[in-house]
Amino acid sequence: MPKYIQSPSIIKAAGNLPKIIEEYVGRVNTQNDDISIARMKSPEGWIEPGQTPEFEEFTLVVRGTLKVTTKEGDQSLKEGQAVLLRAGEWVQYSSPEPGGAEYISVCLPAFSPDSVHRDGY
Repeated sequence: MPKYIQSPSIIKAAGNLPKIIEEYVGRVNTQNDDISIARMKSPEGWIEPGQTPEFEEFTLVVRGTLKVTTKEGDQSLKEGQAVLLRAGEWVQYSSPEPGGAEYISVCLPAFSPDSVHRDGY
């Protein structure tokens, strides 16, 4: 039987400015530990602490520009572009361009504050 998800749960975000995380599937909204699917809306000038998560993260930019910084360098993703980061890779996300960014994040297994391993936390 289908489980219809009427609305997301809003998750507290890390970073220098407020960012909206709308979790549709995951530990909070649907009690799924194996996957999380969330829509992110980050304002212009937002930057979050670097992290070394225990999960794979697939990120698809829906609007704006998302800057992805890894140990290999920086890449700016535009609307329609995506990135896959493997578990254990260090990454830092930011939205330095005017208008910020909106993107979809899928994490396998599901995102959790205990498994993201943010720098300085």
